[in-house]
This record gives sequence, structure tokens and C-alpha cells, in this order.
Amino acid sequence: MTSPIRPRRSVLYMPGSNARALEKAKSLPADALILDLEDAVAPDAKAEARDQVCAAVREGDYGYRELIIRINGLETPWGLDDIEAAIDARPDAILIPKVFSGQMVIAAEKLLKDAGAQDKTKLWAMIETPLAIMHAEEIASMATATRLECFVMGTNDLAKEVRCAQTPDRLPMVGALNWALMAGRAYDLAVIDGVFNGIGDEDGFAASCRQGAEFGFDGKTLIHPSQVAPCNEAFSPPDEDVAWGRQIIAEFDKPDNVSKGVMKIEGKMVERLHAEAARRLVAMADAIAARG
Repeated sequence: MTSPIRPRRSVLYMPGSNARALEKAKSLPADALILDLEDAVAPDAKAEARDQVCAAVREGDYGYRELIIRINGLETPWGLDDIEAAIDARPDAILIPKVFSGQMVIAAEKLLKDAGAQDKTKLWAMIETPLAIMHAEEIASMATATRLECFVMGTNDLAKEVRCAQTPDRLPMVGALNWALMAGRAYDLAVIDGVFNGIGDEDGFAASCRQGAEFGFDGKTLIHPSQVAPCNEAFSPPDEDVAWGRQIIAEFDKPDNVSKGVMKIEGKMVERLHAEAARRLVAMADAIAARG
């Protein structure tokens, strides 16, 4: 079953311990916000950050922005309290860190069900370890039996665990990124690219976004508000592609063409699979335009 179209071009991490950042996020043009209780929060601030993030989610006023709470690992001293509080706050999703097996997804799903979580609260999984990459297909397959909806690539942690360099072309990570993306797509998951660490490097960030879009990622995780606008632009369908997509759809939808598998449009051979891809691209463009 194909997931509904929802733009996730820009997915901005916001530190849960920073009240000003949580408030500022309400005015940022990010498609989604990861309100972070894990890496961005010091151990002695975990409880306060949890209360602050959950209160912000309950109060709402974030408009179209998808709200995701990244909890601490369930094996940590804070994980169970995090997930219980997050369930009560009713975010759009709960992001589980360091997922490396399908069983971890099943365990998180059970916690959500036992706590009476609403159906709207989905599970997202961080893919950030060698085991996660090796087991990506197993993890993704849990989407058929759980509310798993999205993979988030944790490229900083992955580089640390693999001990590879983070080069501008990300060549050492191409295999891992592609494998996780293939596994996610096999089970119709959204897959979000990892962060770019050079906040002041505009050209490097643009290149990283362009590469991520070429890979096929739905969007990119971000670490600074200044990255949101250029990321949105990079992951939005180009106007000329949308126009061409509309033309393809219109031709295949003509009564005389509904049974055709291939046809010639403006001198190009176009297959029905291109029409299917065009429908998704146009639907994404329309969803983005609806946000104003």
C-alpha cells in the first residue's frame, strides 16, 4: 500500500532543552521537527527537556510541521520514561535511536500499544550503526506489522562506528546509504538523509542536498535553521519537471491512451511507469504548494 504524499524535505533537529528554540521552530519553514531528548541534551537536563518537549507538543501551534520526538534509547535510564511521556503528548511520531534489529521495532510497538498510543503516532527508526545497515531489510520489513513509517540516517554515528572518513562526496558511505534506502523503499518507508555538519559551508551543503536528492532520499535532517530554505529548494520538484509530469499524465489519461503501455510524447518514448512516477512528483509539488 502506497503511503500518502507528505513533504519531508527539511527535517530539523531541535534541542529539547532549549525553550527558545522550541518556540522559534513554530515560525520556521521546516516540513518536520525532531524535538531531541537524546544527543542534544546533557544527562542532567534529560528530565527537564522531556517535560518541556512534551508540553510543547501538547500545546501545538506548529501548523503543518510534523512533530517527532526523539527519545533516548530504551536501554538507557531515561528511555522508558521518555516513551511514556511522548505517547501521552501525542506527537506525529516517536524516533527510536540505535535501532539494529526488527525485534527492537516490535518492542517499541508493544510499548506504544500497551500505553494506548493513538494510531496517528508512528514509529521512526534511526539507522546509524553497522548492525542497522546489515539488518536494514529486516528492520524495514517490520512496517508490515507495526506503525514503522520512516528511516532516519544517522551518518555521524555511522561514520564513527565504521571509522570511515566523512568526505564531501561521501564515497565511503555510498554503499550503506544505498542499502538502507533500498530496504526502506522495498517496504514503502520514507527515508531521510543524514546531516551536513558545515553550517557555514553553503556550497558544500548545497552539494550534499543535491546528492541526497539524486540518491532518492525524501529529504535531509538539518542541524541549523539556516539550512531549511536551501534544503526545501533542493528537495522540491523543479517546475519544468512538474510541467512535464502533468503533460505525461494528461496524455496517458486520454480515453484513447488508457490501455497503452508506451507512447511518444514530444519526440520522447514514455512508458506507463513514467506516468506513475509523474503522478507522485505532481502530487508532491501540489502538497508543497498547498503549504503556501
